[in-house]
Amino acid sequence: MARVAFIGLGNMGGGMAANLAKAGHDVRAFDLSADALERAKKAGCLPASSAAEAVDGAEAIVTMLPAGKHVEQVYAESLLPNAAPGAVLIDCSTIDVETARRVAQAATEHGLAAVDAPVSGGIAAANAGTLTFMVGGSADAFARAEHYLSDMGKAVIHAGTSGAGQAAKICNNMLLGAEMVATCEAFLLAEKLGLDLQRFYDIASVSSGQSWSMTSYCPVPGVGPESPADRDYQGGFAAPLMLKDLRLAMEAAKGVGADTPMGARAAELYEAFVNGEGATLDFSGIIKMLR
Repeated sequence: MARVAFIGLGNMGGGMAANLAKAGHDVRAFDLSADALERAKKAGCLPASSAAEAVDGAEAIVTMLPAGKHVEQVYAESLLPNAAPGAVLIDCSTIDVETARRVAQAATEHGLAAVDAPVSGGIAAANAGTLTFMVGGSADAFARAEHYLSDMGKAVIHAGTSGAGQAAKICNNMLLGAEMVATCEAFLLAEKLGLDLQRFYDIASVSSGQSWSMTSYCPVPGVGPESPADRDYQGGFAAPLMLKDLRLAMEAAKGVGADTPMGARAAELYEAFVNGEGATLDFSGIIKMLR
């Protein structure tokens, strides 16, 4: 087992760090939140007083931060100056592709291997160790990071060179955002047409309209497997995070001249939802606004 630094112990990072400790790694954890550090300690991690202290002597360094500017700052101020020679840097944040490429290049210039490895699966999967990782980086960097990622997830997929993990993540979540809106619309239309929603689910879930948003994350309470809809849209994948990912997708689309009208409309709808009642709700709660 290895010494691992983990920077960023929020809703996702806390569970991920705990799974690394559970796998037997010596996890040195840091977060600005004292409560997050205390939870990490109870999960078997050793709290550090700073990111630089956590990084000292680590063979692998995992970051899970809110945005690209935070990743770039932590890399510049704490990771690159203090990382041990030969360490592998694993950024699991969801950020823009260009920032992912810049920090990977900076790591290479310091003689360090780096990958971007954003995740899919949400808080429950982070806690259960069943995340999917989409990884960008060289074949050598991927090989060195794969073991640590496998201790936190069920699937670790090499998407390509630096930035490819982020590209895959934003494309995936643009699809998910648009798909969830369409799923909500279909259930609301079915309701207005007088269909029993459980029977509609039973039909659509085995027909051509089937989707993950329907069969694994149904936005209607009491229909399908348990989902945030059964908890008044609490927990799960926060609507503001979906909006963040859709904005990243729209920025990326603009940068390469891609036409994404469905993605753009989904971004507009989620912006209205988050600016209204959705700021603290799961992204499937957009059905409340559409209703």
